[in-house]
Amino acid sequence: MSSRPPASLPARGPRLLLLSLLLLGTVPGPRPGSAFYLPGLAPVNFCTEEKKSNECKAEIELFVNRLDSVESVLPYEYTAFDFCQASEGKRPSENLGQVLFGERIEPSPYKFTFNKEETCKLVCTKTYHTEKAEDKQKLDFLKKSMLLNYQHHWIVDNMPVTWCYEVEDNQKFCNPGFPIGCYITDKGHAKDACVISSEFHERDTFYIFNHVDIKIQYHVVETGSMGARLVAAKLEPKSFRHTHIDKPDCSGPAMDISNKASGEIKIAYTYSISFEEEKNIRWASRWDYILESMPHTHIQWFSIMNSLVIVLFLSGMVAMIMLRTLHKDIARYNQMDSTEDAQEEFGWKLVHGDIFRPPRKGMLLSVFLGSGTQILIMTFVTLFFACLGFLSPANRGALMTCAVVLWVLLGTPAGYVAARFYKSFGGEKWKTNVLLTSFLCPGIVFADFFIMNLILWGEGSSAAIPFGTLVAILALWFCISVPLTFIGAYFGFKKNAIEHPVRTNQIPRQIPEQSFYTKPLPGIIMGGILPFGCIFIQLFFILNSIWSHQMYYMFGFLFLVFIILVITCSEATILLCYFHLCAEDYHWQWRSFLTSGFTAVYFLVYAIHYFFSKLQITGTASTILYFGYTMIMVLIFFLFTGHEFNSQQPHGGSQPSVKRSDALFWCI
Repeated sequence: MSSRPPASLPARGPRLLLLSLLLLGTVPGPRPGSAFYLPGLAPVNFCTEEKKSNECKAEIELFVNRLDSVESVLPYEYTAFDFCQASEGKRPSENLGQVLFGERIEPSPYKFTFNKEETCKLVCTKTYHTEKAEDKQKLDFLKKSMLLNYQHHWIVDNMPVTWCYEVEDNQKFCNPGFPIGCYITDKGHAKDACVISSEFHERDTFYIFNHVDIKIQYHVVETGSMGARLVAAKLEPKSFRHTHIDKPDCSGPAMDISNKASGEIKIAYTYSISFEEEKNIRWASRWDYILESMPHTHIQWFSIMNSLVIVLFLSGMVAMIMLRTLHKDIARYNQMDSTEDAQEEFGWKLVHGDIFRPPRKGMLLSVFLGSGTQILIMTFVTLFFACLGFLSPANRGALMTCAVVLWVLLGTPAGYVAARFYKSFGGEKWKTNVLLTSFLCPGIVFADFFIMNLILWGEGSSAAIPFGTLVAILALWFCISVPLTFIGAYFGFKKNAIEHPVRTNQIPRQIPEQSFYTKPLPGIIMGGILPFGCIFIQLFFILNSIWSHQMYYMFGFLFLVFIILVITCSEATILLCYFHLCAEDYHWQWRSFLTSGFTAVYFLVYAIHYFFSKLQITGTASTILYFGYTMIMVLIFFLFTGHEFNSQQPHGGSQPSVKRSDALFWCI
């Protein structure tokens, strides 16, 4: 393996992930002359027409992806718009993750030859007659798309074609997309990209970007005859009303379309392309210029430090309870041998005979714990592979594909954990338990997803999952995940029930009147604050990547926050569990689950705040889709964080004759 990063991983990623890789012990050692590339992501060599061979291509293909907007959740395929279409070309195969995210990559009519420059080359001309209903419908759809700021996404050599421009503080931002056009309101206000030029000034007018200046940068391979590798593809969108459409010269005024225009409207699409050798950028680090233009790295470090402070605080509290209070109490309690001393029992010592009493709705709790185990392992493994670079932005759809496949294959631990807990609760309806584990939580997610898909179908969006893919997802669920869940449940029920350290009293102890802070609801609400405080900054970037179409690549930070979140949920649960046991309340199982699981409620509140304060989404369908998909994420997050209760359960093996104080030690 080379000392440089894997080909698909942006070079800035390893610098940010170094801490995680050191912890994982996977930092590769330098081996000069060797290289490691992910399957399907190996570099492609290009050379001029006269030097092309099987190892060196001359033609550069440009692919187009679906168009999306930050003002709408509905993406659309390139073919849904009346743009220039490719006469021929093979459509790249898409993985499951790309289909679920609505990516639709297609060949484009833009064809280039390496190192052959073109100036104002005509691609096609589109003509609209406003009197014709079909043409008017196409033109209206184009106007609506410009009004909602829909963006093109072009791909060259598996890299996004970027539009780089200056933002605040003279910083350069490279957007992996560019707008169809822009709009000047009837009051003369320039919306979106119309601010880039003073030529866009006519009121109640659309300006379409029908010309692009493309610059492709390449790096000559050191070995000489292998040709060159593309390291960047940038463009600048422009608008021209070509005077001579048959022989355009890319001069003249901007291509404007009045909102009240009538008659015949012709739009000529053109492009210019140039090539530039770049000696300082290698192929393996060609994503750097995109990722480095994205700010907020210092905020990520602030997030990590903030989370670590919370963990240290909770760890100190738990250590104080465990090492001082509990240790001294247990030591003193074990030395008591007279009934007079035993009468001094108080607090959590009084509930030792009820601490392992089966909880109410134990069936549902065990099902939630099984599903939470499945999600926890899936998340850990997915983030682990993402840290190694296998699920980087260059490998489109790999993150979602990996998560879905792992979820399907992890049915066995879900069934096993649900069965073990249900049996420890004294449950006997094992068939109901395994069926609920297999179908309850996945069924809720699928039902929500299917309803959202119906809306997407109705809107004609590219994000609508094809019927065949839905059947494939159901086949994965019913034919792989469900049988694996049954296998796990079989082994779980086959094992002996977990033996508790003490016998449970036949008559439940009366719980005394609780103070406000030890009542269930206030304790649960307070319990979710600290775990949410560890993740809310990361949530902003994750929601940005989902809804604002920004590239997320800081998986090292995310993996660390994931570990911190697990520790924080466990410690917060231990802390509050001890407090309410001291208040002689032995109904701790559900409270422990909901204490950390309530973090999902804060996640929902933050998602609502994000929708109203950060997003510009308009339309009923987009709003329903946003909250529909958010509810899926909230449910998954609830099961994942609530599952940290699992670590608080005793894992058996002790005899019933163990001293009563050990029962509390197992529980806490």
